[in-house]
Amino acid sequence: MGRFRRMLDRLSSSQEDLESEELREDADTAGCIRIGDCQDRQIVTVTGTLRTVTLRPRAGVPALEAELFDGSAALDVVWLGRRSIVGIEPGRRLIASGRISMSRGRRVLFNPKYELRPLGRE
Repeated sequence: MGRFRRMLDRLSSSQEDLESEELREDADTAGCIRIGDCQDRQIVTVTGTLRTVTLRPRAGVPALEAELFDGSAALDVVWLGRRSIVGIEPGRRLIASGRISMSRGRRVLFNPKYELRPLGRE
């Protein structure tokens, strides 16, 4: 009965719901904390997909800003002093580590350690 129910749930779910579920499972598999569970000032390792990448100066300093989404919530990843980073582009999956801070009600990781994940299902 459990398999049949899961199959029906998948058939009646939207594409966005299915992608979010896949990202949440990926975070669990990778041993990362879900972004939705992160608290202010906590040191974390998170994984997800970059939804947007923007060059947005902060206090006159160039800053590359990306939104990382893991199916539970999103956070902003900011690299200060950088205009671009090879491989940092929308749709790319990555693992990022650092200390969470809150800025304007959003979770932010400044200058995190990061690892680019393979594209697609490799």
